[in-house]
Amino acid sequence: MAIPPKEGNLQAPTRHPLDWKSDSFYDEDDLNKELERVFDLCHGCRRCVSLCQSFPTLFDLVDESPTFEMDGVDKADFQKVVDHCYLCDLCYMTKCPYTPPHEWNIDFPHLMLRAKAIQHKKKGANFRDRLLTNTDMMGSALARPVIANVVNGANKVPVLRKVLDKSLRISDRAWIPEYTTQTMRQRLADEGKLSSGQSEATDKTTGKVALYTTCYGNYSEPHLGEDLFAVFKHNNIEMRLAQKEQCCGMPKLELGDLDAVEKAKEANIPNLVKLVDQGYDLIAPVPSCALMFRQELPLMFPDDLDVQKVAAAFFDPFEYLMLRHKEGKLNVDFENPLGKISYHAACHQRVQNMGQKTRELLALIPDTDVQIIERCSGHDGTYAVKSEFREAAEKIVRPVVRQVTQADPDHYGSDCPMAGHHIENSLETGQKTEHPISLLRSAYGI
Repeated sequence: MAIPPKEGNLQAPTRHPLDWKSDSFYDEDDLNKELERVFDLCHGCRRCVSLCQSFPTLFDLVDESPTFEMDGVDKADFQKVVDHCYLCDLCYMTKCPYTPPHEWNIDFPHLMLRAKAIQHKKKGANFRDRLLTNTDMMGSALARPVIANVVNGANKVPVLRKVLDKSLRISDRAWIPEYTTQTMRQRLADEGKLSSGQSEATDKTTGKVALYTTCYGNYSEPHLGEDLFAVFKHNNIEMRLAQKEQCCGMPKLELGDLDAVEKAKEANIPNLVKLVDQGYDLIAPVPSCALMFRQELPLMFPDDLDVQKVAAAFFDPFEYLMLRHKEGKLNVDFENPLGKISYHAACHQRVQNMGQKTRELLALIPDTDVQIIERCSGHDGTYAVKSEFREAAEKIVRPVVRQVTQADPDHYGSDCPMAGHHIENSLETGQKTEHPISLLRSAYGI
């Protein structure tokens, strides 16, 4: 007699490597069978309905079908569910009771990634999606004196935004990143050789850090790098820039372009592993990029020892500082209280399984009250920018905006700077988002 599966998963979830190089991975009939199996189980559970638009879309398809079950849903409509998934991983890490090692073996994000990869193999990507995910090209072309000012100014003209909406389906209501006239790498060129930190190791940190600037940080918010250098130097941590880098590949991953992800990996990993071999730990100012190196690439290339080595050396900035705090190496002499902070915990940071390190560190500042918001902002880099998803993105961010509004904080922000701006774009108060590393620098008075 078969033993029925246990209700819920009583063990920590584990991720299986992504078998994306096999022929069976791209078998569309096999994909549809697996989609129907998983969707049917999701329909019977529905714990994930509040996370993103994928699940309401799925459940509406079932509820509006002739049978009220998955057998009544047209397989052609499966793609509607896939299109709304932006691989935040929250369903896997925080909601689903049937993730492996449970025998039902549900990994919803990786199933959606497989569907996206098959779709990309069949049809490729349209011009808009190729443009939005080609962050290196966009940044290097537009983050220049004069050009950046013209582009930034044009993006604030309502008529031009309407044209962009009609022609490329880039929403005229969405926040769009500005480009800098001086990149993070340019601003930190002198400091980037080596900071004057005193490089004292702890059990889990070397005390020497190399900064992977990220496309967004380098081309749009270079002040994040300046704040990181100031804070780490203040804590006697030796710091430098990674010698060379390109996009981590996360935008292409979300598009299902796995070949482009591999090309990015081949460009980045050799440079980063050299730093690790020289005794450097690695950090990035954007959680999605850290997640790419810590989780996604290791799952795509489980047998690549250099990928695994880089993953083991990669840290979130606040995680790194709190690891050092545990061994008495964090400077806790803060000069300025921050009052009330509404802190949005970014999805791609939460799924790194390191706890609430940003909240914990900010809470060390005297006369500072940190209220954490653990809801997805719905931005996802490109999702909230696309016209067809704008309404859903605004719906997803609404509970976050409500919590910020009700708190009436002195400061608010997110570890994901793009999420912070997406929240800002939906607030009616006009208050600006502030990144936690900038708040920490302010608290130090440096």
